[in-house]
Amino acid sequence: MIIPTEPIGSIPRPPELIEAVAALGDSEEPALDPMYRDAIRDTIERFEATGSPVITDGEQRKYHNFWTYSVHGLPNTSPDGFKIPFAAGHTRRMHRLAAGPFRYKRYADQYLDVAMGYAHVPVKQAVISPSALSLMYPDKELPGYSRDEFIDDLL
Repeated sequence: MIIPTEPIGSIPRPPELIEAVAALGDSEEPALDPMYRDAIRDTIERFEATGSPVITDGEQRKYHNFWTYSVHGLPNTSPDGFKIPFAAGHTRRMHRLAAGPFRYKRYADQYLDVAMGYAHVPVKQAVISPSALSLMYPDKELPGYSRDEFIDDLL
């Protein structure tokens, strides 16, 4: 019997990549690009070796986390948004919008383009939903930037 499966989620990063990010102190450092590409290539090769008809890049480049990749580094955000606890014991924290306007810093298609350059089967790319990102807007309205304006910009 064949059980249909589809990979989701993050794949552990190579220790060398983790060490390099720690040493450089910035996961966006351009010098890390070759290491990210190697991690993506390796993840894809390993997934393809399983015979999976659909693969993922393991979110290797979304270093901070899947939830904030599209907004990480925006100058009008603060890292003190709310936390989401995971059953495994770790947490992820959403950025809080500190001022308007909201703009995406990056889009998931850039990750897809890289993955498709290595893949020989269809690639699944995890994309954060606007509904999840809507949680960035604080409880108290931002001066000069309403929640409605934020939602329009988000969508």
